[in-house]
Amino acid sequence: MHRAWVYILTISVGLWFSATGANGLFSGAAAEWPVNVWCWGLFAYIYSNGTRKIRIEMLTVVAFATPMELFFSEVWGIYEYQRGLMPLFVPAGHYFLFDLGRMMAEKMKASMALPSLVPFVPVVAYGAYTGGDTSAVVLLILVFVFTKYGPQPRLYAAMAWAALGMEIIGTQLGNWTWAAEVPWTGLTAWNPPLLVGAFYCFGDLLVNMAVVKFEGHDPVESSV
Repeated sequence: MHRAWVYILTISVGLWFSATGANGLFSGAAAEWPVNVWCWGLFAYIYSNGTRKIRIEMLTVVAFATPMELFFSEVWGIYEYQRGLMPLFVPAGHYFLFDLGRMMAEKMKASMALPSLVPFVPVVAYGAYTGGDTSAVVLLILVFVFTKYGPQPRLYAAMAWAALGMEIIGTQLGNWTWAAEVPWTGLTAWNPPLLVGAFYCFGDLLVNMAVVKFEGHDPVESSV
């Protein structure tokens, strides 16, 4: 099975399993443990068979994603997890989504990175007009800036869509819930925010900087 499908099934089935306890087979926090074991087992398998560059990426994703998740959920309070604290499978899941986004980026022509974001514009305008998701205006600008000026434009564009897909699954199942009013900002947000991918773009930029530091080249944008 192609690795992309492994990631898609892991994310979708894992979120369903954790949220519902496999339709009641597991209860409470026990529903998360099979997902924790599977995700970190898969993470360990990829790490043990990966190149030096892949291992740097994996460790960097976990190193940045874990404190960012804790800050966003426990300090800033922009979303809340189903059972309170962040599930253990989340940092590993961030790498799976990152790698999936990279696969999507590699299929995208460089000239299509910015145009692929255009469908977001009318929906952002609607959210701002109705007042339901005013934060999307700021986040859309950030995604456009990342895509226009960042070192991996195709990855940022791909992550905007990949992150939205994953967030829709997670919020609909109830794995986490985004606050309707964004603390400290006076802005509003849908559940999930339309341009939640902006947070992932920032994380991907940090990963890229770490890889360039240790490897000396950009792994995605080196090819056209």
